[in-house]
Amino acid sequence: MNTATPRLEAEAAEDAPLGVVAVRALCDFAARAGDLDLRFTPSPSGSEGVAGHSEVTSRRGAGYQRELPLSAVWGGLRVQGRADGFDSVALRLEEIKTHRGDPALMGANQRALHWAQARVYGHMLCEQLALDGLELALVYFNIDTGQETPLSQWHSAPELRGFFEDLCSRYAGWARAERAHRLARDAALRELAFPFDAFRTGQRALAEAVYRSHSNGRVLMAQAPTGIGKTMATLFAALKAAPGNGQGQGTDKLFYLTAKTPGRQLALDALSKLSQADTPQAMPLRVLERVARDKACEHPDKACHGDSCPLAQGFYDRLPDARQAAAQARWLDKAALRSVALEHTVCPYYLGQEMLRWTDVAVGDFNHYFDHGAAWHALTEVNGWRVSLLVDEAHNLIERARLMHSATMEPAAFQALRQSAPAALKKPLDKLQRRWGTLAKTQTQDHEVLPDVPGDFITTLQQLCSDIGDHFAQHPQDAVDGPLQRWWFEALHFLRVVEPFGEHSLCDLTRDTGTGRAKHPALAIRNVVPGPLLAPRWAAAHSATLFSATLAPMDYVAHMLGLPADTLRLDAPSPFKAAQLAVHITPHISTRYSHRLASLTPLADTLAAQFRAEPGNYLAFFSSFDYLQQALDRLRMQHGDIPVWAQSRGMSEPDREAFVARFTEHSQGIGFAVLGGAFGEGIDLPGRRLIGAFIATLGLPQVNPVNEQMRARLQALFGRGYDYAYLFPGLQKVVQAAGRVIRTEQDHGTVWLLDDRFARPEVRRLLPAWWAVPMPRRAPTVI
Repeated sequence: MNTATPRLEAEAAEDAPLGVVAVRALCDFAARAGDLDLRFTPSPSGSEGVAGHSEVTSRRGAGYQRELPLSAVWGGLRVQGRADGFDSVALRLEEIKTHRGDPALMGANQRALHWAQARVYGHMLCEQLALDGLELALVYFNIDTGQETPLSQWHSAPELRGFFEDLCSRYAGWARAERAHRLARDAALRELAFPFDAFRTGQRALAEAVYRSHSNGRVLMAQAPTGIGKTMATLFAALKAAPGNGQGQGTDKLFYLTAKTPGRQLALDALSKLSQADTPQAMPLRVLERVARDKACEHPDKACHGDSCPLAQGFYDRLPDARQAAAQARWLDKAALRSVALEHTVCPYYLGQEMLRWTDVAVGDFNHYFDHGAAWHALTEVNGWRVSLLVDEAHNLIERARLMHSATMEPAAFQALRQSAPAALKKPLDKLQRRWGTLAKTQTQDHEVLPDVPGDFITTLQQLCSDIGDHFAQHPQDAVDGPLQRWWFEALHFLRVVEPFGEHSLCDLTRDTGTGRAKHPALAIRNVVPGPLLAPRWAAAHSATLFSATLAPMDYVAHMLGLPADTLRLDAPSPFKAAQLAVHITPHISTRYSHRLASLTPLADTLAAQFRAEPGNYLAFFSSFDYLQQALDRLRMQHGDIPVWAQSRGMSEPDREAFVARFTEHSQGIGFAVLGGAFGEGIDLPGRRLIGAFIATLGLPQVNPVNEQMRARLQALFGRGYDYAYLFPGLQKVVQAAGRVIRTEQDHGTVWLLDDRFARPEVRRLLPAWWAVPMPRRAPTVI
C-alpha cells in the first residue's frame, strides 16, 4: 500500500533534481509487461481495502511495524512510499493486497506488478537498515472469507538493488523529459493572453474570481448568465493560476468536467482558441479528451484480455512507444487519441487512461471524477496530484450524483438470469432467490422504506458476485458482453452503492402492481443528498470552481453537493438588459395535473397570439410527453396554420439534430419539447433562430411515494423539504429553458410563464434578477 506523494515536482529537492515518484507509480510505469487483462475482478472498494489491511496487520505480533515510510534516491530521482508491514524479528516485509475470488486465477502480469512493488520496498529497507537481505511476502487477503494467501521469496540486498536501479533507469529519461515539459508549460501559461480584444460584461469578474480561488486553493461557486463566455473565462483563469507562485505551489492538472457532450466540445474549442496559434499542438500544453469506454472500444464483441482482443494482447509491451507518441502529440481529442493508439496497436480507451497521468488538462464527463471508483479521483489520491476542477453546468451535478450513488436490484432481470445462467452458478443464484423471497414476506406496503439495508441479502449477493467473477476467470469466453456480465456489473454497482449507506440515502422495497407483477419486490438504494459522498472529492482537489447560469439558491446547492463551509460565492453581473426580454405571466392558466384539460384552449390561444403578433421561432416546454401531445393537438385543431414540430420519446441523435436544425434565421414555427430534456439546456440558438419561449410548467417533480419520502428526509435534514425536493429543482429547469432565448447582447425576445403560480413571491424570487417580471393584473388562485 502506498500513500506517499509521488508528484514529479517542477521545483525538485536538491538531492532529487528529477523529482519525486511514488513506488506504485514507478512500478506502473516500468514494471508492467504482457497483456491487458481485466479478468481477475472485482476489486474491493477503497474502504474495504483499508479495512482488509487493518485486519491483516492486527493479526501480527508485537514489534510488527505498520505503514513504514521508506525512500531512496537514484540518479537524481527520489522514490518514496509506505510499506504495509515489517516484522523486524523475522526480517519479513509484507505487501498486502485485498481481493475477492480465487487468487490463483490472477494474471501473471498482475502478480509480477505486485512483486515489483515489494522488491522496491525491500531495497529501500535493506538500504535503510544496512541489511544483507530479507524475506518478501505478498499477502493476498480475501475480504469475503478473511483468508490470507501468503507468497514468500528471499532476496539478497544486491539483487534488490539491481532490480530497483533497473526500474529507475527506465523511468529517469521520462522523468527528465517530464520536468522539461512542466517548466515549458508553466512558462507558457504565465505568458498566456486572453484570446479576445476585451472581456464581455461579467466575464472579467468571473475570470478574476476563478484566478483568485485557484491560486489560493479554494472552492468557488459562480453563477453567471448564459452568453458571457463562462467556458473561456474559467479555462483562461484556471490555466493562468496553474504555474503557482514559483515556490512549488502550482497545480499538476486541470480537470474540466461536464454533464453533456456539447459541453465537452465547447471546452475543447476554447482550449484550441487559447493556444493562440493555428494549431493547438503549438502550445506546450497536453490536452486529453476522455469518453466512455463503450464509445472508445474498437472491438465491442470481444473481452478485455489478450486471449480475446488483439488490442489487449501485448498491450504493456507496446505501451512505451504509444505513450511517447501520445505525449509528443499533446492534443489528444477522441480522434487524435484513437489515431495514435491504432498506429501502435493498443486499446484507445486504456491508452487514454495511461495518458491521464501525463496530461495537463483533461476534459470529460462528471462521472470520471465523481462516480464510484472514478479513475480520475483514484489516480489523484494515489499519485498525490494537485488538481484543479472546473465543473461546468454544475446544477446538473446534483441529480447526476444522486444517480451515481443510487442503484436498484430488479427481480425480473434476476429471474431471467436464473433461466440462462451456467449450471455451476445455480446454487448461489438459488440462495439469493431465497433471500429475496424472505424480503418479500416482510413487505407490508407496495412501497416501503426499510430502516436499514438487508444485511443477509447483501452478504449473499456479495458471495454470488465473487462466484461469478471466478466463473469468468475460468471461462473468459463468457465474459464477452451478455446477460450474465451485464447483470454482474449491475450487482457490483449495487454493492458499491450499499457500502457507504447512511442518512443521505433511502433503502426501499417496491412491489410491482402491474399486470405482469413480479413475485419479488425491487430493492433500491436511493441517494437523496449526495453531499456527504462528494465531500471527499472536493477535499482531494487543490481547488474547484462550480459554474452555471442556475446555481440559486446557493445554500441549497452547497448543501446538496457537500461543498466546504468556506466556499466562495460569486453572482456575476449580467450583460443583458431587462429591455431585451419581455416576460409575461398568465394568471388565468393553471397547469396543475387536475387542471390540464381546462388549460389547453387558453394555452393554445396564448401561443397563437404571440406567434401572430411576432412571427418567428419559438420553443414551448411542457412537464411531460403526454401534456405536450395534448397541447400540440389542441394548437393544431384551433390554429392549424402555425408550423409546429415536436420532441418525441427516445429521440435518436440524428432526430435531435434535425429538431434543432429547424430553427434557422429565416424559419418560423413552434418547437414543442419536454422541460429538463435535451432541448431545455445546452443548445445555442442566437439571433432570429429563437425569439421566444413558452414554459407551461414549474418543472416540479411528480408527487409520488418516492419523492414524498425524499421530501420527508430533506425536511428532517435541512428543514426545507418541499423547497429542496420540488420547488428549487423545478425552477432551475425553468430558468435554464428560458435562457435559450437571449444568447447575445444584440438578442431580443419574449418568455411566457404559463402558470398562475409564477406570480407567487416565493417563485418570483427564484427568477433571474435582470428579468423585469410584471405582476399580473389578476391575483393567482391558490390551490
